[in-house]
Amino acid sequence: MAPRDTLLGVDFDGRPVDDPYDVVDEGLDDPRHRDRVPGLVALVHDAAAPELDRFVACIALVTWGEAAGYEAVVAAAAEPRKTAWYDCSIDRKFSVDNTFAQLARAMTFDLSEEKGTQAARTEAVRALVRIADSEYFDEQLEWAVESCVEEPGVLGDVEDAVRRGVLRLSGDTRAIGFDLATQLVDLACAVAVADPRRAMRLAAEVLFVAPSDRALKHAEAIAARADGPDRELFATHLQNVRNALHSFLTIRQNTEQNTDRMTTA
Repeated sequence: MAPRDTLLGVDFDGRPVDDPYDVVDEGLDDPRHRDRVPGLVALVHDAAAPELDRFVACIALVTWGEAAGYEAVVAAAAEPRKTAWYDCSIDRKFSVDNTFAQLARAMTFDLSEEKGTQAARTEAVRALVRIADSEYFDEQLEWAVESCVEEPGVLGDVEDAVRRGVLRLSGDTRAIGFDLATQLVDLACAVAVADPRRAMRLAAEVLFVAPSDRALKHAEAIAARADGPDRELFATHLQNVRNALHSFLTIRQNTEQNTDRMTTA
């Protein structure tokens, strides 16, 4: 029997399960999950094990708030595309790797306070933020960032990632492969809890170079979290950007139609 089958192929009463994620979820409320941690740590670091098995083991450790899981995330983010399990799970919409999105989602099940691993968790979140300008997160990173945004270094990491992303969006975007603009706006939204004005500024920088209806819709969350004149000002800014975008699209469509008519005339 493969290591993953014994670690995540049976529940905590020894009954076989079809989906290892059922065991991961069950472990959130069952302290017996701790008995499986050493085996999962060994599996994550076993270069001879199947990449998908190692990835699922990492998901389990992160979900259960284990320091070893957070450390594996930091290591993976250091060289994302050299990670053993990179591309073992592909997003259906954009056809890009979504393993980092799943790791970010696992962060939302936070047992770090219970385990005393809050500092390790913050470092893992920061490691993910640092690659958010190049790797796909499928809207899963925002909550993880928001939950520790006031920890030292997090705000700076977000700002740096957004600025790098804006530079990418200002150039040839064909190699990006996913909706980076909205992903960066989501990072700005995570900042809004601690610093609404900074969140507005970051989102505005993204929308200046890459406005889209989807990114604008996500940015509305920042306005909702602001108060007083700032809220009204940012909401007005978003509407102005939306109007300008739609005007541009209309002009481009009309120009293309006129060009087609001239070509066929």
